[in-house]
Amino acid sequence: MRFKINFQPEGKSIEIDAGTNLLDAAKHAGVHINSPCGGEGICGKCRVIVKQGEFETEKAGHLTQDEIDKGYLLACRTRIKSSMTVDVPIESRIRAGQKIAIGVMGKDFKELVRHEGSIESLTKKIYVELPPATLEDHTSDFERLKRELENLDYDMEGVLCDLSVIKKLPVVLREGGWKVTATLLEDGEAIEIVDVQPGDLTKKRYGIAVDIGTTSIVVYLVDLVDARIVDVASSYNPQMKYGDDVITRIVYATSKQNGLSVMKDLVILNVNTLTEGIAKKNNIDLNLIDNIVIAGNTTMTHLFYGVNPQYIREEPYVPVANLFPLTKAKDIGIKANEQAILYSLPSIASYVGGDITSGVLASGMCRSKELILFIDIGTNGEIVLGNCEWFITTACSAGPCFEGGGVKFGMRAMNGAIEQVTIDRETYEASYKVIGNVKPTGICGSGMIDAIAEMFLSGVIDLRGKIQIDIGSKRVRSGENGPEYVLVWKEDAGFEQDIALTEPDIDNIIRAKGAIYAGLAILLKEVGYTFNDVSKILIAGGFGNYIDVERAITIGLLPDLPIDKFKFLGNTSIMGAYLSLISRHLRKEAEGIAKRMTYLELSVSRSFMDEYVSALFLPHTNIDVFPSVKGMMGRNSIKVK
Repeated sequence: MRFKINFQPEGKSIEIDAGTNLLDAAKHAGVHINSPCGGEGICGKCRVIVKQGEFETEKAGHLTQDEIDKGYLLACRTRIKSSMTVDVPIESRIRAGQKIAIGVMGKDFKELVRHEGSIESLTKKIYVELPPATLEDHTSDFERLKRELENLDYDMEGVLCDLSVIKKLPVVLREGGWKVTATLLEDGEAIEIVDVQPGDLTKKRYGIAVDIGTTSIVVYLVDLVDARIVDVASSYNPQMKYGDDVITRIVYATSKQNGLSVMKDLVILNVNTLTEGIAKKNNIDLNLIDNIVIAGNTTMTHLFYGVNPQYIREEPYVPVANLFPLTKAKDIGIKANEQAILYSLPSIASYVGGDITSGVLASGMCRSKELILFIDIGTNGEIVLGNCEWFITTACSAGPCFEGGGVKFGMRAMNGAIEQVTIDRETYEASYKVIGNVKPTGICGSGMIDAIAEMFLSGVIDLRGKIQIDIGSKRVRSGENGPEYVLVWKEDAGFEQDIALTEPDIDNIIRAKGAIYAGLAILLKEVGYTFNDVSKILIAGGFGNYIDVERAITIGLLPDLPIDKFKFLGNTSIMGAYLSLISRHLRKEAEGIAKRMTYLELSVSRSFMDEYVSALFLPHTNIDVFPSVKGMMGRNSIKVK
C-alpha cells in the first residue's frame, strides 16, 4: 500500500510504500534532511515533527524528554503507516549559504603559474587545410587527414582514433570546406586523433577543473588559450544526503541496491549542472570544452568513476587504483565535448587522495628546500611533511565533529552557524558571531574551537574538558546528557531551544583535536624531527580558512609555534586541478609527488596511541610543550594539575 507524504515548509509531496522511513521518503521527494550518519540512527540530526498521520517510531536516545514532548522524531527511525504531513524544522534542513572555499590565488600560486610559461593542456588543437578529394587524388578521408598532419611534423605512425570520430569525418571535412581543427592527444608513444571539427577553433579552447570534495564541489571554467579562469561555480556535494563522511557513503554504495550507481549519478549530475550554468552564463558552447581534470579524495574519486570502493574501508585498506587511466567525457557522462579527455590527480592511499596530491602541488612545498607541514583539517585530517626531496604522509581519523557530526548543535559553516565565540572571564557571559548575521541555529567547527578555548581560559571547563558546575553562572547547568554550557538562550536562537555545548560534545571535540595533533607529532617523530624544525605550517581546505590559530593552539589542535609560521591556503585541491589542466609539466610533477610520497599507517604505529592519549587534555598532558598557553592559564588563574 502506498501513502502520500507531504513535507513542509517545502510543500513537496511523494507517494511511497508503507513501512518506508521518513528519511528515505524525504530523499525520494527531493527534500534534503540533515543526516550525517547516513540514516543509521547514530547522529540524531534528522529531527522532524509529524503534524498529521499515523506512524511507528523507535525510541531515540538522542532526543530529550522536552523534545519528545514537543513532537520531535528521528526521520530515519520513523516508519510510515498512513498519509502524513511532516514538518522539517530549520535545524534539520540542509540549506544554502555554506562557506565554500573556491580557491585563492595567492602570491606563491601565481608565481607557480608564471613559472610554467607556455600553456600545455591535455590535448592540443591543430588547424589543418586539406586539399579536396579529386578523381586524381582519391586518398581516403582519414589518410588525407593523417598526411596533412604529418606535413605539420606530427608522427602518424600507429596513430589512434576513436571509431566515432572516423564516422563523422566525411561530413565534417566537407561541411568545413576541407578546413578543420584536429584535436590531438600525445600521451605515450602513439598520437590519438581525439576529435575533428569544422573551421579554425584553435582560439576557442576550454577546459574544466573540478574539486570533488566530501562536502562541496567546485568547478573552474578555464580558457585554455591564455589560462584565464572564465568563471567559478560551487555547490554542496549532493551525496551528503546519504551521509556526511566517506565511510557512510562507502557503506551506502556497497550495501544498497544500485547504491554505487546512485552515488556516481549524483556527483556527475552536479558537475554537469555547475558546468552548464557557467558555460551558458558566459556564452560558451559545451562542445568547446575538451579537457577535464578532477581532484578528490580516494573515495570520492572511486565514486565519480563508478568504481567499487568497498575495500578502501576494509583492512588492509586498499583502493582499486591510485591513478586512473585517461578516459573520455562520454564514458563518464560529463556534459562537454563527448571526446573530451578526462584526467584525475593520483591518490596515495585509501585515505590520502588526489586532493592532497593536488594541494601539495599548488602549495609549492614540492619546490621548497625548507621543512614544511601541510595539513588539511577535516574528517580524515590528512597531513604531509617534507620538502622538494621527500614527503611522508598520513591520515588521522578526526571524525566529523568539526563539520557538525557528534556535536548536538553542530553544523557546517553555513548561514545560522556560530563561527566565533568569546566568553567574559568574570561573568561567563557569551558573545558570538553568526554566519549570515541571522539568529543562530548551531555552531560550526571554527566556533567550536573558539568556544572550547574560551571555556577553558575562563575556567568553565578544566584540563580534561569537564564542565565546572559550581562556578556560579546560570549558563552552566545540568542537562539530560550531563553538565552543559548554554551559548545561546532560546529567545535569541533561530528555533525554540537553547543552544548548548554538552560534556559529550566537548569530549568529541577533544578526541578530534587529539587525533590531529598526535598525527602531526608522530609524522615528525618517524623521520627524526620536532615541531621546532618546521619552517612553515600550511593549512588547506575550506575549514582551515576560518580557524583562529591562537584558539587552535590553546586547545592543542595545532602546535605552539609563532603565529607567522602558519599560512592558510584555502582550497588547494581545486587550485592543483587548475594547474594540472593548463600544464603538462605540472601534471607530471603531480604524479611525481604521488610516487615520492611515503604513506604511514597510524593503526600500525606503536607510538600513535601514546601520543593520542597524551593529547586528550587541554591543551596537552605535558603543558610544557604549550608554553604560550601555560602563560595564559597563569594569567587567568587556571591551575595546572
